[in-house]
Amino acid sequence: MEASFELTLQIVMAVLAGISAQVIAEFFKVPSIVFLLLFGIILGADGLNFLHPHDLGVGLEVLVALSVAIILFEGGLNLELRDLGRVSGSLRNLVTFGTLITLVGGGMAAHWLAEFPWSIAFLYAALVVVTGPTVISPLLKQVEVDRKVATLLESEGVLIDPVGAILAVVVLDTILNSSATPVEIFSGLLLRFAIGAIIGGISGVLLGFILKNTPFLSEDLRNLVVLAGVWGLFGLAQLSRSESGLMATVVAGIVLRASSIPDERLLRRFKGQLTVLCVSVLFILLAADLSIDSIFALGWGSILTVLALMWVVRPISVAFCTINSDLNWRQKFFLGWIAPRGIVSASVASLFAILLTQKGINGGDSIKALVFLTIMMTVFIQGLSARWVAKGLKITAVEATGAVIVGCNALGRLMGRLFEQRGESVVLIDTDPEACQQAEAEGLSVFQSSALDPDVLEEAGIESMGTFMALTSNGQVNLVLAQRATEEFKPPRVFAIFPSNAPQDNSANKSNKSNNTKISPAFVDQQLIKMWNQYLTEGQFKLGITDFREPGLSFKQAHFQALIREGEVLPLLIKRKGSLQVVQATQNWQEGDEVTYLFHDPRPKLLKRLSGGSQISKELTAERLPEVEEVPLAEPVENSLSEPPIDTLDNPRKSEAKS
Repeated sequence: MEASFELTLQIVMAVLAGISAQVIAEFFKVPSIVFLLLFGIILGADGLNFLHPHDLGVGLEVLVALSVAIILFEGGLNLELRDLGRVSGSLRNLVTFGTLITLVGGGMAAHWLAEFPWSIAFLYAALVVVTGPTVISPLLKQVEVDRKVATLLESEGVLIDPVGAILAVVVLDTILNSSATPVEIFSGLLLRFAIGAIIGGISGVLLGFILKNTPFLSEDLRNLVVLAGVWGLFGLAQLSRSESGLMATVVAGIVLRASSIPDERLLRRFKGQLTVLCVSVLFILLAADLSIDSIFALGWGSILTVLALMWVVRPISVAFCTINSDLNWRQKFFLGWIAPRGIVSASVASLFAILLTQKGINGGDSIKALVFLTIMMTVFIQGLSARWVAKGLKITAVEATGAVIVGCNALGRLMGRLFEQRGESVVLIDTDPEACQQAEAEGLSVFQSSALDPDVLEEAGIESMGTFMALTSNGQVNLVLAQRATEEFKPPRVFAIFPSNAPQDNSANKSNKSNNTKISPAFVDQQLIKMWNQYLTEGQFKLGITDFREPGLSFKQAHFQALIREGEVLPLLIKRKGSLQVVQATQNWQEGDEVTYLFHDPRPKLLKRLSGGSQISKELTAERLPEVEEVPLAEPVENSLSEPPIDTLDNPRKSEAKS
């Protein structure tokens, strides 16, 4: 009874420490593995000596295997085939050639710098070819780099985990069976991949069929059916060929995601929570079982080995694997900088250390120590610096430029030209042939198609654009377009023209909140937009700029807002603290704001009739228009005798002087 209680206490402490580390990491906005490692070491034998993972015996190996299966399945479940298609070439190269480069480069570094024997050096290199998805995914949520880079890093982390684990097993088999021929080694590698892919693919299809055809199952039971299926296919694959189960779980997750099962979001949330729990417990236990003395015993050569892996091998791998891609040098630099190792490296290294010791082969503890040193250095150096590196390279999603505008009406074309004048790329989408021709005549890039088609948005380059705007004449369509774009592509800034009382889909709102993307109402209410499109078409407008500064700031704000309600002014862009943004319908004006707006001016229409011309100039030049600064507000009849009018934005007392 006492022995079982001791083991129970070990698990309880690991769970408490792991979840506490997750909470603290969430508060400080740093990768959770930082605190998981610290807490594990503090509670382990070299710290407070509370946790003794070796007391679990074979149970630790079982816990590691089942947890890694859940982690990799959840990673595959979060991969979107559409996203993989965007970076397929670079991703394929990183998972294949990149793995080979890391294996060779890491092995050479471990042999020459850390003075490991060649066999142990290449076993270490095989263990660290993986870039842990459990570290990268939380890291990217905090840093928010542009979508293409994030997709490539997340996909690499998920797909390379089983590749690295299988490669490590093959290398270990080669060490234990030195008489194996190269053909046997290569065939064993391919056989594990094939068995895992086949079992995973069939299991994923079967799970998808069950979930689609069992509506009588409750949500909780459906999630548990998937959990049982994951462990079942993992066990079947492992029974067929050792370590093929990791590949099977990843493939099953990808196939199940592609099956479009009902309530997929709820399933992914459940698996995500399980993954957080598994990662937390495993890292605490594995870190607690680590000997700090064994890390210090490695010497400076091991530190140089990890630095060479980070700053020489990884950049070479990225440069070679992305040589023909459309990634710019900033994106490639960030890919070369970020490659933190995680739970799969730690767990497999811990199991290999036990196995090598049982076989009487020296080097097991050294490999485990060097792998954990690699995890620590990559997480602390790369993980903690990722935010500053991304900002310095200007590849964060917030700093992404360019716009996809749906609607080739007059307002859409005007916004496209304003964005182009700022030096940003613009693509317009519309189904109206005449409107598309007019946009092309103004020199804008146009797709004549439906923006409801994700392939059209992808071809328009939405994944690299900073702004998406739905400006069609139908407010409900605009809202649907914005929600679809947010769910599929998660652009940093999403604007749409829709009625102020239009209901938004709750599921879309939840998705927006989780993706840090919010659909903002653009400019003003939809009813006034129709009128402004007519003004633009007939040339009854001028483009102006105004500043909100003292004195008379409050009067200016109230006057400007009243002009907007009356349809005399339409604000388009606002420059605040050096940043130029699209105006929202609920925009609040602050001191120091510089607003670019449209002013309703009927005189150009009369002048064009007199001159016989109707062409609007393609040059858009904003000026500080005195007409706007002096236009009076329309007063209600009952108040016209009791209250003086507000005549100006700049000087509310100007009317007194006039009188």
